[in-house]
Amino acid sequence: MHTQVLKTARVMTLGAVVALTIGLAGCGSTTGERTASGAGVGAAVGAGAAAATGGSVTQGAVIGGGVGAATGAATDEEDLNLE
Repeated sequence: MHTQVLKTARVMTLGAVVALTIGLAGCGSTTGERTASGAGVGAAVGAGAAAATGGSVTQGAVIGGGVGAATGAATDEEDLNLE
């Protein structure tokens, strides 16, 4: 039973990482700014999620940074309404 709880916690944490990365990767007015902010946020969230779930912090940061950078680069300024 303990293993199932741990797996559920990991899935929930990874879901939160994805949601936060997508939500925050759009910050910035140029593609370069959105890519950089996405990479930074993704790396921080990925490292935190890995630490919380017992994974490799370095690997979590690298994966999170990559996902965040890709999401930030793919986000168009017109898709955001920051007003």
